[in-house]
Amino acid sequence: MALLDRVQQDMTEAMKARDESRLSALRMIKAALMKHQVDSMKPLDEKAELQVLNTLIKQRKESAEMFRKGGRLEQAAQEEAELKLIESYMPAPASEEEIEQAIAQALAETGVTSLKQMGAVMKAAQAKLAGKRVDGKTLSEKVRARLS
Repeated sequence: MALLDRVQQDMTEAMKARDESRLSALRMIKAALMKHQVDSMKPLDEKAELQVLNTLIKQRKESAEMFRKGGRLEQAAQEEAELKLIESYMPAPASEEEIEQAIAQALAETGVTSLKQMGAVMKAAQAKLAGKRVDGKTLSEKVRARLS
């Protein structure tokens, strides 16, 4: 089932359950997906859906952090609740072992030994981890550590 259809179905369930906070978060997800679809002028594929959800996750994390710094704990909790809902639509995260294994395979395939060629390793490692959720910053740090 397409992500947009799943979100619409969950919205209907949230309306019936009168769960306003969940409904609001689902509407936000749907709006972001629809906006991306309209902006790109083509139907969403799985990669585009994941890209939109990753953007929303990053926004929620940053917002929650800023609310915490500002002493607005109620808003931070709301952002974190939305974050958990968005993450429920994402594929399973890659384990530490899978990340390390992908980096090792990427290094072996590319033969890269210097930090200047880190991009090639990153691209190969991300290809190995396709279908899994992995934070680019974390992956980058691990690749940098292996090449240093």
